Amino acid sequence: MLTKTISSRAKGIAKTPGVCGGEACIAGTRIAVWLLVEARRLGISEAQLLNDYPHITGADLVNAWAYTDAHLEEIEAAIRSNNQVA
Repeated sequence: MLTKTISSRAKGIAKTPGVCGGEACIAGTRIAVWLLVEARRLGISEAQLLNDYPHITGADLVNAWAYTDAHLEEIEAAIRSNNQVA
């Protein structure tokens, strides 16, 4: 597992109005942090995430995990919201 040695400010994470509903994303992408967290919980490895999303880096994943640690309630709410069956 990648090391989590980044500050809780989680550089590289952006919330942009009008992009992915304003949810926290890897900066410069439309890859939501909650999506990466949910994928990891489903057993997808960090190596597979990097393979599936070749335009993100290991540092982006470290930032996503740090952001999640600092904003767990927000990420949990996003996961619940995005997994609701219509």
